[in-house]
Amino acid sequence: MLRDISLFSKTQYDVLIVGGGINGAAIANVAAANGLKVALLEKGDFASGTSSKSTKLIHGGIRYLERFEFDLVRESLKERYIQLKSVPYLVKPLGFIIPVYKTDRRPLWMIQLGVWLYDFLSGKYKIGSHQFLTKETVSKFVPAINTQDLIGGVTYYDVQMDDARLCLENVLMATRRGAHVANYVEVNGFIQEQGKVVGVRSRDILGQQTVVVRAKHVVCAGGPWTNRLLKLTDAAQPDKIRLTKGIHIIYRGQTAREALLITSQQDQRIFFIIPWMGNSLIGTTDTDYRGDPDHLEVEPQDIQYLLTQARRVLPGMDFKESNIITTFAGLRPLLNAPGAPSDLSRKHSIEKTPSGVWVVIGGKYTTYRKIAEDCVKRFIPVKTDDQYPLYGSGMIKEKTADIAAQSGIAAATMEYLMNKYGTRYQDVVALTQKNPELKKPICSCSPAIAAQIVYAVETEMAQTKEDIIERRLGLKYLDCPTKACEKNIEKLMTLSFSNS
Repeated sequence: MLRDISLFSKTQYDVLIVGGGINGAAIANVAAANGLKVALLEKGDFASGTSSKSTKLIHGGIRYLERFEFDLVRESLKERYIQLKSVPYLVKPLGFIIPVYKTDRRPLWMIQLGVWLYDFLSGKYKIGSHQFLTKETVSKFVPAINTQDLIGGVTYYDVQMDDARLCLENVLMATRRGAHVANYVEVNGFIQEQGKVVGVRSRDILGQQTVVVRAKHVVCAGGPWTNRLLKLTDAAQPDKIRLTKGIHIIYRGQTAREALLITSQQDQRIFFIIPWMGNSLIGTTDTDYRGDPDHLEVEPQDIQYLLTQARRVLPGMDFKESNIITTFAGLRPLLNAPGAPSDLSRKHSIEKTPSGVWVVIGGKYTTYRKIAEDCVKRFIPVKTDDQYPLYGSGMIKEKTADIAAQSGIAAATMEYLMNKYGTRYQDVVALTQKNPELKKPICSCSPAIAAQIVYAVETEMAQTKEDIIERRLGLKYLDCPTKACEKNIEKLMTLSFSNS
């Protein structure tokens, strides 16, 4: 599925979406599924902004209960279930433990009530039952935990996901349904006729050419770049979104099999320590951000905030900066409203500007499918149900051991491919049958094989080494001392582009 920029100027589209994060990708997918001619432009790589910088959770949002946002939690819990059933290879149940201390602002009875209410609101979409834990049981689950002033805890269930690949699956499904999509195409102006936006002027960053795209409806799903994009239609346009910054740490080693939800003693916010690809994901922070979204950085004080609070609860882990594998920061494009960052609602809104641009404002990753449906409903009636198949969705009927034996690929590698691509693992395996050299691992740090690099270029529209390392394969989260994977990816990409 090679990137073809020439298509865009030749077609009159029903819908043009600016922004290839999760909302833009899903809007393109839903619109194409409903028979519309769709174009999608993204100035970087798909999911290269906020949509690959999340806490990797699809969740109801247990903390929203104390703000009485029951409708948002109920909606999110339903969406959680739909994703779990539709994309089980990328979305998997995960148990959480909430340890409660005497000094915590939220007492144990409140936490117990919260997880009970969480399960109650799940209704038929519940994925696991909560439990109340004694101090001793919490210590058994998490041996490294600080037991001083620990009075007990609870367990509950949510869902973990691969955010970048889930976004990509929406992009690929949209293309399968006829949408024209391109990464590395930056919108730098809107075409207006009689005061209404009818298209965009954009620049192909890779090919250095101007691309004009026209459509009946233009949707801005620019996430953190929304305010900037809208000012291209009208310099006096008021800010629609408020940005808050969240950073995460990938720490070497895994604290426990379950995830931890912890209350910070510094500001009483909650944050997570989550098992992720054999290591620990720690995050997130929540602070206002007024800088340039293109120059977002992880600050030293952000790292110290998370490490300090993690040390307090898990002194047995002896958290050190030297054990940090990587860090990343993302921006939440929230509804512009007063209040502390953590108190801002995660509800979404679809608005139309005076110039006719539809704008996606706010929301959370979990509800992306609902956001997409709400947007497309502005143009046409949309059929809604609890099914949301994506590019690799469907039942894998073959036994891993049988396919591994037939293909000559190790069973562990085959299982890895199935969990990465769903039913599309067959497309990757097919490349190895044409060229057995593509069965070779690219590095000792992961089960990834050479065929995945070719597949990323030929089918998944990867344009740079970072596209593959960070988003197609997620190798940035692994502790690789040799960096052989990066060198091999560069070689394989060069070969793939030369053969295309």
